[in-house]
Amino acid sequence: MAEITTPRELFLHELGDILYVEEQLANEVLPKLINEVKHDEFRTSLENHLEETRRHIENVEQVFSSLGESAKTEECVGFEGLKKEKEELTGKVSETMIDAVNAGAAARTEHYEIAAYTGLIEKARALGEQDVVSLLDENLKEEKEALRQVESVEKTLRDEIKAGAV
Repeated sequence: MAEITTPRELFLHELGDILYVEEQLANEVLPKLINEVKHDEFRTSLENHLEETRRHIENVEQVFSSLGESAKTEECVGFEGLKKEKEELTGKVSETMIDAVNAGAAARTEHYEIAAYTGLIEKARALGEQDVVSLLDENLKEEKEALRQVESVEKTLRDEIKAGAV
């Protein structure tokens, strides 16, 4: 990676970082989770978020285009760590706990994305790139709603575990 020396270069790097995350989610992570989960509400939420994630990719690509740049991913080490942690934990729990592990991993990922989009919006404003803020904000709002849905699923799963239904 070349040295980052300007705020714009940092913004573009972080934009590539979130593009990497969204592409990994759309092409690998969410389809795998959809196949793993047993809880119907959780599966439906993940299926809906997969469609949103595909729109997020389009929005981020449009941001690059609006800035006169080619869309370029930057490997996201933080996200790779989240994936690795989820995989390791999945290998340590019983089958009945897989949905709880996946819900926790989904919540952590949503928090990561919310932080990333919040930072991107602030950097875009600071750079005077107000025209791209609405696309980033659209993604941020959907990530916040996805987190709300995951938290609802987590609560349901906790209640089922407490009741001995899992």
